[in-house]
Amino acid sequence: MDTIASIFSFITTPVSWVIVQFHSVYGAIFGDDTGWAWGLSIVSLVILIRICLIPLFVKQIKATRAMQTLQPEMKKIQERYKNDKQRQSEEMMKLYKETGTNPLSSCLPILAQSPFFFALYHVLNSIANNDTIGVINQGLLESAQKAHIFGAPLAAKFTDSASDVAALDASLTTVRIVTAVMIVLMSASQFYTQRQLMTKNVDTTVKTPFMQQQKMLMYVFPIMFAVFGINFPVGVLVYWLTTNVWTMGQQMYVIRNNPTPGSKAQAAYLERLHKHVTHHGKTRGRGERAIVKAIVTKGRDRNEFERKFINGLNKAGLAAQADGTVTKGVNPEVTETEDGTHATGTPKRQQPKRQSKSQRQSGGPKPAGGADPDTPTTSLIKSDEPEDAKPAGGAAKQAGSKPASGTRSKAQSGQRKGPQRPKSPSKK
Repeated sequence: MDTIASIFSFITTPVSWVIVQFHSVYGAIFGDDTGWAWGLSIVSLVILIRICLIPLFVKQIKATRAMQTLQPEMKKIQERYKNDKQRQSEEMMKLYKETGTNPLSSCLPILAQSPFFFALYHVLNSIANNDTIGVINQGLLESAQKAHIFGAPLAAKFTDSASDVAALDASLTTVRIVTAVMIVLMSASQFYTQRQLMTKNVDTTVKTPFMQQQKMLMYVFPIMFAVFGINFPVGVLVYWLTTNVWTMGQQMYVIRNNPTPGSKAQAAYLERLHKHVTHHGKTRGRGERAIVKAIVTKGRDRNEFERKFINGLNKAGLAAQADGTVTKGVNPEVTETEDGTHATGTPKRQQPKRQSKSQRQSGGPKPAGGADPDTPTTSLIKSDEPEDAKPAGGAAKQAGSKPASGTRSKAQSGQRKGPQRPKSPSKK
């Protein structure tokens, strides 16, 4: 660790200077030698660093989502060139170059924090060894050694011996209890941060190896913090616990206001957005307009949550525009199907029901709607009567030849109308 600390020794002076400046402020409130003054100085250092790293955090979110989008293509490349690792790597790099994706972007916040982490560790280790460092002179060194957080000195570790802890004016039991509680909180916060990312902000429609890797990291990172945490001074544990809590809160904000498309967080966000838009009839703020604009731009590529949101606006008489705004005056019967096409609520025209043979022979059912039964109906069924049996001309009927209705014979069910073919004599 000394070798690594020496590599980052160029940053120990700025880190020690920032801590001393915050200590001068909190020391005037709580006292120069108190644990509150030195502990809050470390917390303020974390907050200052994380504020400066917000742009990198935004890049991390974009890179993570881009990697999730590329997972299906990456899986195809792995299956296609599973026996040629070199070609597989070349195709992967080509895919990253074409899409402008950098896999290392998701690690930028952690990599950027590493110099500050090792610099703070080196500062606290020098305090424990009674060595001045950076802008921390002998007076500040003695003040930091007297500072205790819940009875544990800033420079004490879980693995310290009783004599080392006694030199810092503390008891070994108190130091181990405080450090153990902080290590558990540090690991638990890391686990919860990764878990809420996997359960709420991951596209559930895509099952890729990337998700399996994230699930594995959800358990690996807390174990790593627990193993290495016993060698960290109390001040470093304060630093790392603070940065974990900051990451958890920052991620909760992003999941709530800018969720990953296709995730459970997006479904909850669009439900809240739908209630607000239907109540007020408009979107509020640049963020909501950007979300609506992105959904409209997708067109047929919308997922089920986005289609449900658009259909909900249509049923409420609203329409999402290409610029992210919402207007009124849309047909509420228009809905969007799964393939992106639009369907209306107007029923389709039904074809007339085909009549059976017995219905055709008996004249068919009576016309609906109270129509005159004497009105002749046009039949779409071809008559079985031969053409030569029909009277020539349109008016071949003779007067008085109309048979009485009582003497008209009705065809039996299954019997054909018209002249019957004479039966051939049976041969004896």
